[in-house]
Amino acid sequence: MRFQRLANAAGLPPPSARSAAAAGMDLCAAVDVPTVLVPGARAAIPTGFAVALPAGFEGQIRPRSGLAAAHGVTVLNAPGTIDADYRGEIHVLLVNLGDAPFTVTRGMRIAQLVVAPVAWVEAREAAELDTTERGANGLGSTGLSD
Repeated sequence: MRFQRLANAAGLPPPSARSAAAAGMDLCAAVDVPTVLVPGARAAIPTGFAVALPAGFEGQIRPRSGLAAAHGVTVLNAPGTIDADYRGEIHVLLVNLGDAPFTVTRGMRIAQLVVAPVAWVEAREAAELDTTERGANGLGSTGLSD
């Protein structure tokens, strides 16, 4: 994956994995001034980087578990999707679901980027669908335990 450092990423580390077996690359906040998220607030936080993903892949923006566990801060549209043909700056839509204000500062690791293959299918309209044991039973229909 190729990436481009934008002007607001000066001095910030590029998207990178923090361990040899990590599935995601950490993304850092490229804010010029601290951004305070009061409980319930959301903000699109710039990262200072754009990427060129290969055709057939997507970038998934995922929360960092430490932010969620310690502060209730997560990615609002998790996982967010970066399409292979998008070339703009990556922004992370953070939301504070915690009970205290949370301050996003420059260089803070705010999300992970996971690159994954995309399965392409063609959508075709049908008068009816094949039947399954579950059928149209929806939310909660499979229960919580055996």
